[in-house]
Amino acid sequence: MKKIVLAIALCFGFTAAQAQESVKRESNFHLGLDLQTKYLWRGMEMMTEDAAPVLFPCLNYSNNGFYAYAMGGYSINGKYSEVDLGLSYTYKWLTIALNDYYYPTINSAEDQYYNLKSRETGHWFEGVITIAPENIPAYLSVSNFFAGADKKEDGKQAYSTYAEIGGHYDFLNDHKIGLAVGAAFNKSCYNGYDRDFSICNIELKYTYSLKLKNDFTLPLSVAYITNPVYEKSHVNFIMNFAF
Repeated sequence: MKKIVLAIALCFGFTAAQAQESVKRESNFHLGLDLQTKYLWRGMEMMTEDAAPVLFPCLNYSNNGFYAYAMGGYSINGKYSEVDLGLSYTYKWLTIALNDYYYPTINSAEDQYYNLKSRETGHWFEGVITIAPENIPAYLSVSNFFAGADKKEDGKQAYSTYAEIGGHYDFLNDHKIGLAVGAAFNKSCYNGYDRDFSICNIELKYTYSLKLKNDFTLPLSVAYITNPVYEKSHVNFIMNFAF
């Protein structure tokens, strides 16, 4: 494969040294594919009816702290779909991000993708700040839906705010156990817009990184997730492919 790439580079006028360097240089673009047996996000069930495993294909770009991604979410029974875009910048322990979530299978007849009118759009626009100390395996993240379809019954912007604190412990090289607790700070999409501060997500996750050929690693996780707001609990299996 390297010989083929080298030959193509030489055809385009690169020197042999430049061509060899282009072969060695790692791409800033990456592909991913995640599988979840049940789609749970911040303690919420994203499919409450006709639930089925969901696939998440992703294309991302990273360079010097900048990160951009395009991700989809598709249930294997065709009952759910999602399109997400995001940008972020990380400097040492601080990450600032902007995300756009869109759900084609929800009110698809009313909210078209390019319709960005405040009271009609199906987009959910979010800002996120994450603090993750470099020498401590823990993080604190705060997010807010500042525009889009996050509306109260009266049509006003709800500004749903969610905060999550978590950490993990690595052991035996390929094993990890993590704990995260998330809470809604106001009447929001996380608690049905009918209560104020409420803990809505408690997640205990065990991850085993399976090592395959050619240094390829396949993280496999099982998470126990409980949501005190809706008094529900779930056990979820997650598989992460990254290329």
